[in-house]
Amino acid sequence: MSRLATTYLGLELRSPLVASSSPLTGKLATARRLEAAGAAAIVLPSLFEEEINQEDSDLVSALEQGSEGFAEALNYFPNVDSYPNTAEDYLTYVRSAKKTLKVPVIASLNASSSGGWVRYAKLIEEAGADALELNLYWLAADPKRSAADIETGQLEIVARVAENLAIPLSVKLAPYYSSLANFAGKIAASGVAGLVLFNRFYQPDLDPDSREVMPTITLSQPWELRLPLRWAAILRAQLDPAISLAITSGVHSGSDAAKALLVGADVAMMTSAVLHQGPEHIATVERDLLAWMDANDYESVSELRGSVSYAASDDPAAFERANYLRTLHSWTTPAAMTSGSPSAG
Repeated sequence: MSRLATTYLGLELRSPLVASSSPLTGKLATARRLEAAGAAAIVLPSLFEEEINQEDSDLVSALEQGSEGFAEALNYFPNVDSYPNTAEDYLTYVRSAKKTLKVPVIASLNASSSGGWVRYAKLIEEAGADALELNLYWLAADPKRSAADIETGQLEIVARVAENLAIPLSVKLAPYYSSLANFAGKIAASGVAGLVLFNRFYQPDLDPDSREVMPTITLSQPWELRLPLRWAAILRAQLDPAISLAITSGVHSGSDAAKALLVGADVAMMTSAVLHQGPEHIATVERDLLAWMDANDYESVSELRGSVSYAASDDPAAFERANYLRTLHSWTTPAAMTSGSPSAG
């Protein structure tokens, strides 16, 4: 067995480096490059139920145009066979990816209705995906819905999808729950095989001149790894060992991947780094991870994994509040800010 071998969602992987959902995984040509560079699994871009619903609405609108006018108008209905169909295109891509790639193909679903989650999850399974990642991407902006209401609804959705699927299911969480450890534990107990930490919510910007809301995408930076690292370390000690953990956001280098494994993650997922550097950057990260393992006397990923998690750490409090004061006291004021200060008296 390879030194880098790991298991994620019950799938045997050659390494812990996974290409997460991105434009690169949405095209077979670049997905093949990711695989060739060493990606141990490919997470496809998400299927969004909103896109499907919008297409259905547009189709109905097009078919209704002129229906109350002249009878001849019926001859101008669009050709339904050629109308865009996001769902079928996605399922076709899942089939093509499975046929083309040798590594596991993990589909991704971001639905908006309770029925949509189950329906499209089943279709994705039938298309041949090896596993499915659910994106719980909700902005809690409705003042009429409490945190408990939102969490109960999400737990019900996850449980329904899990009971209707035979393939492994993971859930990609955001870090914004009022009691993340409690909610993550409930999700883990609802029939899923793993958790992905974390979903990055894209923040819109505002053009002050046009006063228009502008969609923006800012790729992750290595410092963003700190939040999922902290929670992976905490959750690894609390969850059933059979539950897989994936870290995403901020994994850019071999040392970043090593950090993810040290705190107990089974895989490190990469998006921004390969968008910046190209698919072949995964091979560089793998080489650097192996070099780090050699330098630190780790023979395998299984030996490395979890050796600095909350349960295994010599200082578990470092992951919690006790580290707050230590971090504040670690700040050193730059010399340039103190050299010109007036003397006392």
